[in-house]
Amino acid sequence: MKKLENEKELVKKAIDIGIQYAQKRGAAEFEASDSANDKVEYIYRLLVHDKLIQPIPEIQVNQQSMRHKLAIWASRL
Repeated sequence: MKKLENEKELVKKAIDIGIQYAQKRGAAEFEASDSANDKVEYIYRLLVHDKLIQPIPEIQVNQQSMRHKLAIWASRL
C-alpha cells in the first residue's frame, strides 16, 4: 500500500464528504462526539455497500487500510 502525498488532508475531505453523503441518503446521523475512527469505518462500509468503492479483503481491513481507501476515493472526486 503506497502512501499518498497528502493523505491526511484527503482523509479529512473524505470524512466530510462521506458524512454529507450518509446524511443525504438517510443512512446515518453523526454526533460531534463520534470518534474519527468510527466515522471512517462507517463511511467505508457504507461506500462498499453502495458499491462506490471496491472492498478490501476482510482479513486486511483495519483503520489504516480504510483511511487509505477513503483517501483514494476523495482524491478522485
